[in-house]
Amino acid sequence: MLLLGAGNPTRAADAETAIFAGGCFWCVEADFDKIPGVIETVSGYTGGHTQNPTYKQVTGGDTGHYEAVRIRFDPDKVGYAELVSALLRSVDPTDDGGQFCDRGASYRTAIFTQGADQTQIAEARKAEAEKQLGTKIVTPVLEAGAFYPAEDYHQDFHERSPRRYTYYRWSCGRDKQVRKVWGENAYKGIPGKPGS
Repeated sequence: MLLLGAGNPTRAADAETAIFAGGCFWCVEADFDKIPGVIETVSGYTGGHTQNPTYKQVTGGDTGHYEAVRIRFDPDKVGYAELVSALLRSVDPTDDGGQFCDRGASYRTAIFTQGADQTQIAEARKAEAEKQLGTKIVTPVLEAGAFYPAEDYHQDFHERSPRRYTYYRWSCGRDKQVRKVWGENAYKGIPGKPGS
């Protein structure tokens, strides 16, 4: 989770928000924290019908919620379109059963949009990615609803428990599969080499 510093000229009022589901929210949060212009990331739950769900409820599959990350960003430093592309190239958008070793509805990918502009951008970037891969992308573009922050122990997990996080990411096969799907375009838009 990145936060605005007192010396940062960007005001909170200038920030915009993106909400993405990309499998395990620990990994999505860690990847997006690396992008210049991202101000804050929060792991949470969205897209379902249960109010104030718990992790156990969401992964149990009865809430309709996805594990997701709410991203606040400075639009003068990074555009929404760039963030959508970064999401698509950091997941397997052809898998509708979950992501990597995490299976089930709560681990599916999705782009939750706020308003017509975000929806149009997300659909356009999804179409570009489909053309590039030459196959159907199953990641839906959905209207954003209530977002519920996850329990404190899930926030900044990659920073709080780096050894556990690194082992989880490796053992789940996330980076191997993303590179298999995307080749040289894997993680395009995310600085560094996630998972290495």
